[in-house]
Amino acid sequence: MLRRSQLYVPGNNEKMIRKAASLEADSVVLDLEDAVPSSEKDRARALVLTLARELDWGKRELCIRVNPIDSVEFAGDMSMARRAEAVSTVVVPKAEGDCSSISTRSGKSVIPIIETARGLMRLGEISRSKGMVAMTYGAADFAASVGGSVSAYLDNEAIKTIIVAAARSAGVEALDNVFFDLDNQDGFRRQAVSARSLGFSGKQVIHPSQIAIANEVFSPSKEEIAWARRVLAEIKSADAVKRGAIRVDGRLVDAVHYRIAKGIVERSELTQG
Repeated sequence: MLRRSQLYVPGNNEKMIRKAASLEADSVVLDLEDAVPSSEKDRARALVLTLARELDWGKRELCIRVNPIDSVEFAGDMSMARRAEAVSTVVVPKAEGDCSSISTRSGKSVIPIIETARGLMRLGEISRSKGMVAMTYGAADFAASVGGSVSAYLDNEAIKTIIVAAARSAGVEALDNVFFDLDNQDGFRRQAVSARSLGFSGKQVIHPSQIAIANEVFSPSKEEIAWARRVLAEIKSADAVKRGAIRVDGRLVDAVHYRIAKGIVERSELTQG
């Protein structure tokens, strides 16, 4: 499925949850962690359970972000997640190890968030999690975990590359971090374009205004689709006469370009479906 845009919604805000069911985000995360104060945790769980059942979520992936595994709230979150049939995925904050047990206990898929130094150092273990469908990155919490500045980690290509490699090695998608400046849509777009160039297939969003941009950036453009179709056609023709590398639009094209072109066409078909 597509996860070009993954919208986070506070689990204690009924109005925002209801609105989320009508927005064009590919994935919606009903957040029980950072967006909900301690005094509201129980009410948020009850509200999320009710609205997850009541609202029509269509083709959207519906997720719940639980509280950290070592928190007092985690058991209650997991109990609620098991009962929420419309919820397909548990988002695991501050993941620092194999998340397979969370998938097994909840009966849901899992998306670990890499947002601590220990989590980054244990990416191999996290990547082996059964039921994992994607991996995400939390820049602000990561900065806090290493005693660095948030600005230094929002666009840190070294860490993002490592996370993309870990996700892709496990055969799942990587989703880019939140962009906090809600008034800076140009900045959001620039960060999304950079993330896509590194191999991310989508982005976490925190405001409806960011959804359309994320969906656009992480969808193949008309030019990309046209190039991909030309490559597939030319390589098919070349195969017929037993040729290897060929020229398309003045550039060398071989087997790796075929795989890239095939992926672009397949993704374009998903976006149109």
